[in-house]
Amino acid sequence: MSSAGKDRNKHNPCAGNQPGDHLDEHAEDKLVDDMLIGNEFGELFGDDIEPLKGKGAAFVPKSAEVTPGVLARRKAAQLEMQADGNFLDPDSIIVQVAALDPLAFSRPGVQHGVYKNLRMGKYEIQSRLDLHRHSVEQARAALWRFVDDCQKHGVRCALITHGKGEGRERPAILKSCVNHWLQQFEQVLAFHTAQKHHGGLGATYVLIKKSRAARQSTSDKLEQARRLKR
Repeated sequence: MSSAGKDRNKHNPCAGNQPGDHLDEHAEDKLVDDMLIGNEFGELFGDDIEPLKGKGAAFVPKSAEVTPGVLARRKAAQLEMQADGNFLDPDSIIVQVAALDPLAFSRPGVQHGVYKNLRMGKYEIQSRLDLHRHSVEQARAALWRFVDDCQKHGVRCALITHGKGEGRERPAILKSCVNHWLQQFEQVLAFHTAQKHHGGLGATYVLIKKSRAARQSTSDKLEQARRLKR
């Protein structure tokens, strides 16, 4: 064999093939590409994993089954969140409400007339929180600070704007979170979907309990008024 023929065989990946096994130029290029893809994929993900090829690749939806592992991860997430003092639940365990559902909640002992006035929007709104353009975690932190600040500053009636969340990938997610979170605050006596002029189904009135200091101040004032009447 000539020197040139030897050189061609030396650099030809198909030189050792028997007659009938020869790859055409297109097939040879595909073989080289597959080898490169396989090497790169193996370096990234390990030799035991094979890349999906062609039209056979398909998305496999995640199972909605709540397994012990899922419950354990949710519990770990709750503990991590509570480490900073924020006891509000993560959105993974929150029950979804519909975008057009009204929100309504009242603790035992709240007078019917008081709750009716809240529902009708008759109380002065002393503080507001707008959660538009907030992520779930941002809303969680903002609401936690807001309710605490409201009680510290003597706010009795507040308005939270969360939107209805219509047409979203996860409809009414912030509305659902607010509905769940507000019930976790012992400072919150009641809440109800706002009247239309205050945001309607995209906003919620919140009735907040007086702080201990505020209750003591009220008690002192009442006692002083009784003494003056004597």
